Parts: sequence; C-alpha cells; structure tokens
Amino acid sequence: MTTPSPLSGVVPPLLTPLTADGDIDLPSLERLVGHLLEGGVDGIFALGSSGEVAFWDDARRAAVLEAVTGTVAGQVPVIAGVIDMQTDRVIQHVRAAERFDLAGYVVTAPFYAIAGPEEIDTHFREVAAATERPIWAYDLPVCVHVKLAAAPLLRLGADGVITGVKDSSADDVGFRRLAAGNRAAGSPLTLLTGHEVVVDGAYLAGADGSVPGLGNVDPAGYVRMHQAAQASDWEQVRREQDRLAQLFEIVFQPTDKVGPAAGVGAFKTALREMGIVSTNTMARPMSPIEGEAVERIRTILAQTGMLEGSDSGSGAGAGV
Repeated sequence: MTTPSPLSGVVPPLLTPLTADGDIDLPSLERLVGHLLEGGVDGIFALGSSGEVAFWDDARRAAVLEAVTGTVAGQVPVIAGVIDMQTDRVIQHVRAAERFDLAGYVVTAPFYAIAGPEEIDTHFREVAAATERPIWAYDLPVCVHVKLAAAPLLRLGADGVITGVKDSSADDVGFRRLAAGNRAAGSPLTLLTGHEVVVDGAYLAGADGSVPGLGNVDPAGYVRMHQAAQASDWEQVRREQDRLAQLFEIVFQPTDKVGPAAGVGAFKTALREMGIVSTNTMARPMSPIEGEAVERIRTILAQTGMLEGSDSGSGAGAGV
C-alpha cells in the first residue's frame, strides 16, 4: 500500500516538446520546465495526456523522466503517468520509473478490454502493492471510457491504496459529490481538477489544486488563482479564472482538428509563439496547427498579456 503524500496547488501536466523530425526536443523541454518553475508551480505531472504519453514507447518515456527530474532537481515534486491498458504493463512502467526521483505515479483504470468495478478495484490495488510510492487515480473517461465513481475512490483512499485523484472527467456534479464524500470521510484524498476553465468552481467544491494543461502556457495565472483561493479572495479568483478562460479560447482556433491535435496542439503553438519551445510538432499521426489558426492564437495571447510587449489589463506577461 502507498504512504499518503499530499500534493496540492498547481501541478501542470507537462507537454512533451518535439523537434521538427518528431524526436524529443530536450532543450525546449528544459525551457518549458523552467517556465513552470518560474511561474511558481507546486509540482509537475510528467507523462500525462497533455504529454502525449499514449504515443511514447518505453525508451521515450524514460527519456522524458530523465530530462524532467534532472531539470527540476528536487525543486518541486514530480509525479509520472504510468498509463497503459492493463495491470501488468502499468506495473512494468512503475518498475522502469523507479530509478527516477519521483513523488509517485498517476494511474488510469484499465482500458481497451471493458473493465467493471471489480476489475478496476483490483487494478489499483495491485499497482499500489507493487510500489511504496503514492498512487493518484486518474479519472479520464474521455480516453478510458469508464468514469471512476466517488464511492470506490473513497474506499481506495480509506484503505491507503491511493493518495489522491486527478479528475479530468469534466463532470462537475461528480467532482462535487466526490469532494463532499471526501470531507465526510475525513479527507483521505487530495483532489486535483484538470478542468481548466472551472477551477474556481472546483475550489469552492473542495479541490486541493489543479492540473491544468493550459498551465503550461500560463502557470503563473493558475498559481495566482490558487493563492487567492487559499486566502478566500473569491473576487480575485473569479478575475483570474475569467482571464484564463479567455486564454483557453486558443484551443478552439484550429477548426480542422479535434482532441489532442486541437488542445495540446494549441498549447504547443502558443508556447512556440512565446519563444519557449522551438516547434509545435505533434506525435504521429497528428499534424501541427498551421495557417490562420496560428494568427488567431497569437491574437488571443496578445489580448491576455502572454506575448512580450503585449498590453493586458490583468497580468500582462504573467506567464512569461
């Protein structure tokens, strides 16, 4: 079983910058990690969906973890996705990652083969038994095709199997029920929301922090929002969330793309335009955002103060 290790605040799911040829761009990755650290993040989540983990073989996963942990050098906790379709493969990823300085692992339910409550419970318990490091359950029904319900998560938390939940379900009712149940149970879990544009509502419901993909672009904005929430300054929380929601409009600009090609592609494009990564190359078979969508993304970056020399009413240059 895992030993609980609370992780709260802003923990962005790190993107994986690539060269034009599709190799991992280590200099860009180091700059991106530096951008997050400068923004004041509380941790980094490597090899998540925003990091395109589903597209990487074992060697690339290891290369990402080596670069990230080496660059972070203990400044903040690093947690790593060990995501795969079934239990044995997930445990293999855990074994491979043990040599890195990690604060724990992020695990989805098994997928491809349909899994019910019994299989999901067994999956988390067997992965947790294979490591002494903490496990976060990753609720990602858009990819896994099953929603992690509150009651089983709370049982896993009470039994010490998982230490927290990374909720990317976009199910605000489900998250509120989980948060209420967690409080009633004595808060065995730390709850992190991945729902970028309603983090304010998640804080009001009981979230301990956020894991926003957009936090790669503007980590400082999410950090300011977290600090305001901790101070119960809800007007400041609302202002920060409104600006971040405006910035999130970048993901809707590539009208010819869906899924990560649009969302992660927009984040990579924004970071390229900000001079933090060198390309907006995506993992194959996805193609990068090009053409007029790039100009629309630049316009939004300027409007929200994210480009050098831009003038925004709130937090100009805050994420740079």
